[in-house]
Amino acid sequence: MPDLVRREGFAELFRRFSRSAWRWEAQGTYRQPDEKEPWQRWRDGVEVATDLDWLRPWLDEVRAATSAGKRFERVRLMTEPPTEYLRWQMEVTPANIQAGEDIRILAAGEAEALNLPDHDFWLFDDERVAVLYFSSDDLEGAEIITNPATVARYRSWREVAWQHAVAFEDYVKP
Repeated sequence: MPDLVRREGFAELFRRFSRSAWRWEAQGTYRQPDEKEPWQRWRDGVEVATDLDWLRPWLDEVRAATSAGKRFERVRLMTEPPTEYLRWQMEVTPANIQAGEDIRILAAGEAEALNLPDHDFWLFDDERVAVLYFSSDDLEGAEIITNPATVARYRSWREVAWQHAVAFEDYVKP
């Protein structure tokens, strides 16, 4: 495994970017400790809109960044049928959008046909990539890539995913 930036070093990436933070979300399920209890409450029937305290720090960070003119964007790969986790995330997503994120959805089959990667990453300011590594129960950390040729490949993947993804609001329309 490559050298990974962990916890505070990873969080620092979100404070240091100046223009854009873009996420490719390729997993059907994430097992992050801070999501375990809210996900279980959703499974138990608690409405997501009344249970977002766990997400407030992220929403506040996004709101502050977008108010300062920075962009937060992501494309979420959607399995067919969606996993239970993805169904829960679809209910959480409106809060992210209200905070300022532009979130789009891309079907897994289409992503595969477009040869998009099967791993998650963040692209910061078009010049730094954070490839995410997960254990069975948490984010292990991120490999930071700044090599121009490699970053260009990730920018290309972003362009393809963004072009083919559907805005969240259009995806959820009946």
